Amino acid sequence: MAKPTTLYQLKVTLKGVRPPIWRRLHVPADIKLDKLHLVLQDALGWTNSHLHQFVVGERYIGMMDVDEPSDDLEDEKRFKLSQIAGEKSRFLYEYDFGDGWAHGIVVEKVLPTVDGIRYPICIAGKRACPPEDCGGPYGYADFLDAISDPKHDRHEEVIEWIGRPFDPEEFDVEQTTALIRSGRSRQLGWVLA
Repeated sequence: MAKPTTLYQLKVTLKGVRPPIWRRLHVPADIKLDKLHLVLQDALGWTNSHLHQFVVGERYIGMMDVDEPSDDLEDEKRFKLSQIAGEKSRFLYEYDFGDGWAHGIVVEKVLPTVDGIRYPICIAGKRACPPEDCGGPYGYADFLDAISDPKHDRHEEVIEWIGRPFDPEEFDVEQTTALIRSGRSRQLGWVLA
């Protein structure tokens, strides 16, 4: 695999949630969109359990369904990030159409790669990703109300449903980069020597 020479610094912000949940990533400019999807899943903490698409202007680019082809959807495997975006470009990444998670993505900078650093990486972020299947932004707000108030009528139900401690403020940049490197996107790890 050829090593990348140009990086995009992306800021990915989950829409409809306050305070904001976001990640800042360095990804190769020539990453294919199907691989970028995997990086986004790992960086945000999603589990890749639902459909997704990128919305670039009037274009919809996503995973093609061979059983149900669509004239409106372009195949994400055919596009590199650099083909759909440049510096200061903005586009959307939509995930889980039922819950309706939309992520605003902006290309903040175009940078040269640094020798010895393996990409993609997370360089910053804030707050934990909502749990899968919690009902989108409104469901997540209800989830937070229930989990934080022991007197809430759904508190015990939500605690049992989540099955683990959940801190909405938790975020660790090193842990997120480690997840990117060891998760579904591990096959993308370019080491620059």
